[in-house]
Amino acid sequence: MTAHSHTDQPALTKNQSLVYDALTDAKAPLSAYAILDGLREHGIRAPLQVYRALDKLLELGLVHRLESLNSFVACSNSECGARETMVFAICVKCNKVSELADDRLEAHLGALAAADHFTVHAATVELRGICGQCRSDA
Repeated sequence: MTAHSHTDQPALTKNQSLVYDALTDAKAPLSAYAILDGLREHGIRAPLQVYRALDKLLELGLVHRLESLNSFVACSNSECGARETMVFAICVKCNKVSELADDRLEAHLGALAAADHFTVHAATVELRGICGQCRSDA
């Protein structure tokens, strides 16, 4: 993945722009089918249209897939394209997702893998818990 800046966003197709905008406007991660349901009125009618757009947006580093939720979020860190390790904090109450970066964690995971003669190309860490807002609301 190459480094990218959200202000230097490459030209996107209509479907890619619609999917990206849906994720950017979302308050929580969206599944491909939730994206499809929200975009039917814009002419997106088939899951394949959403998945093709998501594949390209993932390739461009504009969105991320949250494996544990089988859903997607818009990238909120313009520097993440240069990172091997992505960390997401996912609130189990409100579904808010924070994209975190930590050089020490990335270095530690790289060293851990290297000790086993393994080279890391990409790593995703998903932390599930309660966000500060939900904790203070309780």
